[in-house]
Amino acid sequence: MAQLEGNLDRMAAMTGESTRTQPGPKAPDEAVIVIGAGAAGLAAADALGRRGVAAVVLEKELRLAEPWRRRHEKLSLNTHRALSALPGLSYPPRTAAFPGKDVIVGYLQDFARSRGIAVEFGVAVERIERGGNGWLVHTGQGTRSALNVIVATGRDRLPWTPDWQGKASFSGKLVHAADFGVAQDYADKSVLVVGAGNSGFDVLNHLARVDTKSVWLSARQGPSLMPKRIGKVAVARFGGFMAMLPTRIADAMIAATQRLMFGDLTRFGLPPAPKGGASRLGVEQIAIAVDDGAVAALKAGRISVVAPVAAFEGGGVRLNDGTVISPDVVIAATGYRTGLEAMLGDLGVLDGKGVPKANGATPSGQPGLWFIGMRPSLTSYFHSAGVQAEAIARQIAKGL
Repeated sequence: MAQLEGNLDRMAAMTGESTRTQPGPKAPDEAVIVIGAGAAGLAAADALGRRGVAAVVLEKELRLAEPWRRRHEKLSLNTHRALSALPGLSYPPRTAAFPGKDVIVGYLQDFARSRGIAVEFGVAVERIERGGNGWLVHTGQGTRSALNVIVATGRDRLPWTPDWQGKASFSGKLVHAADFGVAQDYADKSVLVVGAGNSGFDVLNHLARVDTKSVWLSARQGPSLMPKRIGKVAVARFGGFMAMLPTRIADAMIAATQRLMFGDLTRFGLPPAPKGGASRLGVEQIAIAVDDGAVAALKAGRISVVAPVAAFEGGGVRLNDGTVISPDVVIAATGYRTGLEAMLGDLGVLDGKGVPKANGATPSGQPGLWFIGMRPSLTSYFHSAGVQAEAIARQIAKGL
């Protein structure tokens, strides 16, 4: 018998065919792994669960909503609570129109608990690669496999500051807007805010309520800017309607509202926006800024617009026009990065800034790899996450 098996093996070697049954590739351990337990990740797990698809949720932090907990105490949503809920769970009664960070933390905890979403905390995903007919998810606690992977780590995962010349030599304090802290800490200080986008105006709105020495705003481009309220009406409530409009019409309405409410802000030194608010949001993923006191401070001369930053020089900051100012604090409202390059860099799914090319149910070019919550919207991050989660869950359930 052994001789027969040996002859068969030699024949198989000559013909290239096997005479023995070979085991097939091992099936993935999980149907779906969701990376990240923020609003988008929880929405995805919930949408899948309602379709009978079990999902494993991996979260690198040790508790839910940790990024929210770390932000400054006065942080609140710029979107109205009516548009900022996940599917099936409203905010508690008497929640403020623009929920603060503590309310958001509690809301996310309530959502996960009410939906029975189990999260594996303290599991950091290091790399994702193809494995058999699915994906291998390499973590600090070992490797998991899944047929589908949903990346829900957020577009604002890592604060980003430009590599300004001489910034290491700055003798003042340099912080990112994510680490703004308590507004009162800036009383009696001169402050330079770099960036006139959503984060920049959030900082300026808070500084406008504090008795500072000087506040400068360094802006390369002006923002598309909306008031938080017109009278007692929250402007964000119209986000859903605006999102349904053609981009050029939405651009025109945003520009008209900005001009009607604020006038010509270039008279106060603010550069014009390079394109319409809806266009910038769709193409460059730049969110529309919200005013809640900053414009009044600008018009009153309490905020001065200055040229872009050229370099740091000891205790001073040299601007592109040659002016040198000496702020006590520089706040870099210069945006965020996804930090996904190490995890996904060789899969061809990221653009030059590390942002996923696909979002929601749009195919990523890698079957079974999905992204959620990677774009700003005219409605709200929470609302968009819910919509995207439903679309992704439908596609996954259809393919199982």
